Amino acid sequence: MKINLNKGVFALCLLAVFELFSCRSLQQPSTIEQPIDYSNYDVVEAEIKRIRDFAEKEPVRALWRANFLGREDIKSECVETVYRKFKVALYDKDYLLASKYYKSLKAVNHTFTRDEETKFHNLYLSSVPGLNATNNKAPKTVSDCMHATVTIWVDRGIKVRNGAGYPDIIIGSGFFIDERGYLVTNHHVIESMVDSKYEGYSRLYVKLLSDPDTKIPAKVVGYDSVLDLALLKVEIVPDYVLSLGSSSDLSIGDKVSAIGTPIGLEGTLTSGIISSTDRKLQTMGNVFQIDAAVNSGNSGGPLIDQNMKVQAIVFAGMLQFQGLNFAIPVEYLKQLLPYMYRPEPAKDENNLEEEPESLQIKHPWICAYGHTMRTGNKKTGLEVQYVMPGGSAALSGLKMGDVITEIDGIIIKTIEDFQMYELSAQPGTMVSCKYKTKAESDSDIVEKSCLLYFEERPESPLTLIYKSDFIDNSFIPIFGMQVTRSSSEIKKVYKITKVIRGTVADEMSFSENDQLGVYSVKFDNEQKYIMAQVMVQRRKKGLIDVGMVLTAPYDNPYYF
Repeated sequence: MKINLNKGVFALCLLAVFELFSCRSLQQPSTIEQPIDYSNYDVVEAEIKRIRDFAEKEPVRALWRANFLGREDIKSECVETVYRKFKVALYDKDYLLASKYYKSLKAVNHTFTRDEETKFHNLYLSSVPGLNATNNKAPKTVSDCMHATVTIWVDRGIKVRNGAGYPDIIIGSGFFIDERGYLVTNHHVIESMVDSKYEGYSRLYVKLLSDPDTKIPAKVVGYDSVLDLALLKVEIVPDYVLSLGSSSDLSIGDKVSAIGTPIGLEGTLTSGIISSTDRKLQTMGNVFQIDAAVNSGNSGGPLIDQNMKVQAIVFAGMLQFQGLNFAIPVEYLKQLLPYMYRPEPAKDENNLEEEPESLQIKHPWICAYGHTMRTGNKKTGLEVQYVMPGGSAALSGLKMGDVITEIDGIIIKTIEDFQMYELSAQPGTMVSCKYKTKAESDSDIVEKSCLLYFEERPESPLTLIYKSDFIDNSFIPIFGMQVTRSSSEIKKVYKITKVIRGTVADEMSFSENDQLGVYSVKFDNEQKYIMAQVMVQRRKKGLIDVGMVLTAPYDNPYYF
């Protein structure tokens, strides 16, 4: 190989810069978790003990692991435990727990009585705001819709700037979805009310369009920081309540209107069209792009169609670019409402207990990464491109190259389909899954089934993956490339063996057989991204050394 002096000097300087601000150790795990060997008697006995330890606090996890043993007595024991807890949750009218146990028992074909089925489904529909089919206060005109919308007012006291004090006020929008006073807004509008790290003063109010001078105290019932939604409640009966539509009915070009309080101007209506239905601005699901004028203060307001039904919730706009605004499809809100809502306890004048804390939604995942599988122009499933060692997907038998086609009886054609189902489930739930895989004896594709267990999705899936696996595989979900060590003696040098389309590696024009030197990996917990300092020899560029910094966010839309 020909040596270029200038190139060598550049490389040494770049490495020196790397060393000044980077972690010196790659901090890779010494070992990774291996599948359980159920042919070993001692291992099976240890697993039975582990299952029984799980049974009381995590009964669904115990049932899930019992299915791998092939011991009907242990499985029946676990089914009975989950069923008993389901009946208790049903009696206590705890929909969240009842739903978790109900879905998990359905996955193992447990049969419920007709009375149990009826009680469970009535529990779901009886009190969840926004999901009741009847709306006695539906608006009849656009003006009525504006009176179903409110200004969200978060008073954070006084902030000091240049020696002077200024009111610290956060203004947003919201809208009523229930005549009991429940309304919806964005999480980022009321974040200081629920953020445990925020130590300042914060009080939450709403203002009605009919009486903008009165601040009505409000409380946060539940919230989801991932999808940027929150459910609030005020102790008033609204004049009008908006009905939730179906975002699947919308397509590009359809007319919509946004209602809110841009820059403090209450009751402002702007109109436009749906510009796109599949923008990936969040880590789960797609959002709408709209061209209706949106400004600071519109966040949390409704996006209504021509039938005056809510089709989305405005959450972001690019103020420096006219007409680039975004809204969260109402389908996501409808999936989340049962989990953000908690029935209020009966009022008792002698009960002086404090208000219960707001419910924070925890999302599930199966510790995997992948993209929508495309066969020609058709979307045919969710391709599994990585499974984390020791994670749910790995223990369930899924592996790289498998294609998920069905979950809980629902057809899966895209990663968005899978994530939409995840929004309707909770961590600690078990569901049935069908997938396509290559047969072990030949290259034929066969269909198999398994049971998936939803773990709790961490704030940083990337960090968990990096700590659980070697660079060889962990760089697949992090940067979109698979690598192998070029030499057992030089552990920091790798050869790229695969590049996934649409990922960081693909955008950087990496290709197979490029050489990659990994010198350090740094985590930025404030900005929530990983940074790897690398030296790349590109095969297509004459193997010239190029120093690079690769970055990736802690979470992204392709973890599931």
